[in-house]
Amino acid sequence: MSHGDVMYPADAKLCFVVMGFGKKTDYETGRTLDLNATYREIIKPAVISAGLRCIRADEVMHSGHIDLPMYEMLLRADLVIADISTGNPNALYELGVRHALKPFSTIIMKESKGKLHFDLNHTNTFSYDHLGEDIGASEARRAILDLTNLIGEVLTHSRPDSPVYTFIPRLIQPQMSEEQIEALIQQSEDSEEHFSNIFECAEEALRSDQFDTAVANFFAASQIKPGDPYITQRLALSTYKSQAPSQIASLVNALKIINELSPDSSNDPETLGIAGAIHKRLWKITKDPAELELSIKYYGRGFDIRRDYYTGENQAICLNYRSELETDPIEQSYYRVSARKTREELESILNDIILSPNFTERSDQKWVLASMAQILFGLGKELDAQRFERRFFEYQESGRLAQWEIDTFYANKMDVLNVMKSSQANIYSQP
Repeated sequence: MSHGDVMYPADAKLCFVVMGFGKKTDYETGRTLDLNATYREIIKPAVISAGLRCIRADEVMHSGHIDLPMYEMLLRADLVIADISTGNPNALYELGVRHALKPFSTIIMKESKGKLHFDLNHTNTFSYDHLGEDIGASEARRAILDLTNLIGEVLTHSRPDSPVYTFIPRLIQPQMSEEQIEALIQQSEDSEEHFSNIFECAEEALRSDQFDTAVANFFAASQIKPGDPYITQRLALSTYKSQAPSQIASLVNALKIINELSPDSSNDPETLGIAGAIHKRLWKITKDPAELELSIKYYGRGFDIRRDYYTGENQAICLNYRSELETDPIEQSYYRVSARKTREELESILNDIILSPNFTERSDQKWVLASMAQILFGLGKELDAQRFERRFFEYQESGRLAQWEIDTFYANKMDVLNVMKSSQANIYSQP
């Protein structure tokens, strides 16, 4: 039998993958992990390499509720892999259900810097490393091989790994028929392929500046998985970049979408970054100081949570904008100094990233270089800034820069140079 481009033997065993979807923040460490990358780059290749059919939990639970198909999968799957990185509550609950239903063949995964939230050291636990938000190529190769070997060992020996059956050894495991599970698997595989096609079309459209197409597909994805934070974030991003039916209308519509994630109380850096970007653009159009204050608030919270270069860079420029609104020289100086201190901290953060031995494996290399250039322009280090700018545009020569990415870089550069010029003029004009 086949699913997508993968051919499975007729008697292939089933692996059910329990994990979060999209980018999630681990609030213990402040890091954001792309769990889709974990599934795409490590889990699914390893499962297929081990000869199993692979189904992800979110393809069964589109409604956001844990219902009968989920319980059936957790009972019947020959193997369950539960990635509990970032302390995802659904994944932790589903892991507990699996332990109650099956005495063996459960593997727990987590990102190496994350913490186990319970005493699970007696179970099959597999660790892997994220690099930034993504996974480096060498780590993916290592993890695929090691996880494939672990899967083979777990399925061969069938040792108890459930604490429930370990401490209650006479407990009888429940059963269900082969016909029931096969129908459920087929339905789930069809659902996975449908959702994956929509989501990949949306991501590709966003990368290719086809924002209307991206909006349509992310909206369709949101109807399949209502309330999913990552899809909501991508829909808001695509909406404000579309500038349709007009620039301000797209921003207002995007604000309505991102407000579904309650940015005023959110600690998600991605939500805060998008909310900050929308209000920054609204301020540029309306010149309403309240919009700028909200932008500073959201970018500042995002930077405080993760020391992230995107939110930090934007917080710095917004602090410069804020200084220009002040007539009191002391207040002007306060905001300028705050912007400079943010940039100095970011220069150190970005320098550590760029000099790290695994920098060339990061998926966000071009944005790290772009941000370093902007930060250095803002610190008046023009020659150093130009060096990183040239490195950024090397991606254009190899066809790895979309037009919107180029436009964004130039717009940000002009903003930085203009506020620095204005800042210098204000200093010289003061008595």
